[in-house]
Amino acid sequence: MPYKLVLYRNRFLAWDSALCISVNKTSHYRAVRIFFRLISRLGDGVFWYTVMLGIMLTQGQASYMPVLHMAMAGLTGTLIYKWIKGKTLRPRPYEIHQDIWLTGRPLDRFSFPSGHTLHAVAFCTVGLYYYPQLAGLLIPFTALVGLSRVVLGLHYPTDVIAGAAIGGLIASLFILL
Repeated sequence: MPYKLVLYRNRFLAWDSALCISVNKTSHYRAVRIFFRLISRLGDGVFWYTVMLGIMLTQGQASYMPVLHMAMAGLTGTLIYKWIKGKTLRPRPYEIHQDIWLTGRPLDRFSFPSGHTLHAVAFCTVGLYYYPQLAGLLIPFTALVGLSRVVLGLHYPTDVIAGAAIGGLIASLFILL
């Protein structure tokens, strides 16, 4: 790899780590820790399954296609993020940096990409395609899920950005199909 490219890569990784450490410091506050643990736990699927159930209860038969799209995007997301994690094997930030507090529980061993963020963006995007009136609920929750992953010391910002990009791509493909 050319020297300049290595230099830029190292600077980028240093920026990613520094931002991760800075955001994670907010978890030193008990209220912040508790709030983002709750968001992360809801982002495990509880929130999204509740939204899907709410759609089914309020929309009847008209909900079948939107809920099926959400479920298919979620399943596809799981397969893709597990495959990528198995290929990249990026350690979680708390394993590398002593300055990072682990204040959440990891669901698996590796960091890249953020599966929580991937799923949040995929579910949000499909949900908004069918029900744009849910934007005030889905968009803030999705953003908080992504932020929670860094606050809790589980992911680097780039893991979250990559998860969001992959989730958006998956959702967009399902919408196009």
